[in-house]
Amino acid sequence: MEDFQDKPGVAVVTGGTGGLGSAICRLLAERGSRIALTYRSDRRAAEALAGELGAAAGELDLTDAGQCAAYVNGVVERFGAIHTLVHAAGPLVRQVHLSKVEPAAFADHLTSEAEAFFNLVHAALPALRASKGSIVAITTAATHRYPVRDGLSAGPKGAVEATARAFAAEEGRFGVRVNCVGPGMLTDGMAADLMANGDLDERALEVTRRNIPLRTFGSAADIAEAACFLASDRAKFITGQKLDVDGGFGV
Repeated sequence: MEDFQDKPGVAVVTGGTGGLGSAICRLLAERGSRIALTYRSDRRAAEALAGELGAAAGELDLTDAGQCAAYVNGVVERFGAIHTLVHAAGPLVRQVHLSKVEPAAFADHLTSEAEAFFNLVHAALPALRASKGSIVAITTAATHRYPVRDGLSAGPKGAVEATARAFAAEEGRFGVRVNCVGPGMLTDGMAADLMANGDLDERALEVTRRNIPLRTFGSAADIAEAACFLASDRAKFITGQKLDVDGGFGV
């Protein structure tokens, strides 16, 4: 499939060095899109991926609205248009009961999740209106069926989803579509980091597996497939929706 072969300009992918972001970048490129990816700190990984894909990599603090505006303007000036925006950036979130989360920490996560998404979309709207483009936010399946100790992730990402629906309702008249993908339990991406640091031990993983009808975990490739579908014209009559890729966890 070459869904993006004839699309003018580029797809912008935030969090391009992450497990999910890099998989999305690769699949978008495989399906014909040029890529402009952003990163926060891992310059070496960003440059390696950019070299692999012939993409443009840019460092970006999404919590800085001015930086977001300057970045988007630079991409449009360089490539002429933005046809897709995939927001796959986000911090690693520890598994912890909300009663043990300090208010300041929760506020920080709201900033790094919801405010960051708003800053980026707000800056990109003129370009997306011009291209009748698509926005896909990578959130979490935990906003549909809540797993204990995941509130520090689910709460702020729930704000992202509500904001995405609001943008979908308001920007559809300009031809802009906005959707979300909710990853469930994966074998890679941030889930792998949580396994490595002990937040998810073997007992927790087994309980999680029993709660998934398919009795298995997904992968970054599954998330990339969903994101690319929603960004493509194959989903041209879909907006304001969330597709949970979770093996049936939310059933």
